Amino acid sequence: MKIDKIDEQIIAILQKDAKSNVKSIADQLNMTKTPIYERIKKLENEGIIEKYVAIVNRQKLKGGMFVFCSVSLEVQKLEHIERFKAEISEIPEVMECYLMGGANDFLLKLHVNDLNAYHQFSSGKLAALDNVSQIKSTFVLDVVKKESAIEVF
Repeated sequence: MKIDKIDEQIIAILQKDAKSNVKSIADQLNMTKTPIYERIKKLENEGIIEKYVAIVNRQKLKGGMFVFCSVSLEVQKLEHIERFKAEISEIPEVMECYLMGGANDFLLKLHVNDLNAYHQFSSGKLAALDNVSQIKSTFVLDVVKKESAIEVF
């Protein structure tokens, strides 16, 4: 689907505040509600807008710490990669998982309660998965910038 400037503006508004209603967006873009509603539905149906979420500050809600783990697999055959992806997707501490090119095979973003919880996770869950050969961890001391919106222009 090709998007135009109006679609880009709608996306930008919704990324800033997903609770923006059609009337508010229409007012901001100096348009009527119907074409805005239809454009939003089309963006949703085409999968450009995947979902609407509330971004929760987990530090304020639960406390804990964030950890990034680089994971290398022993065997990089497709079936082993797919198995790891399926297994890692079921582990609640893993917030994000990326298949990487380069020195490591996967990069994980974790949220755990404390160092002991991380130790239990890394040795009891992550290292216990088939085909994991190496885990390198980096601990977040401070979040300097965190952005969920992507620039569409």
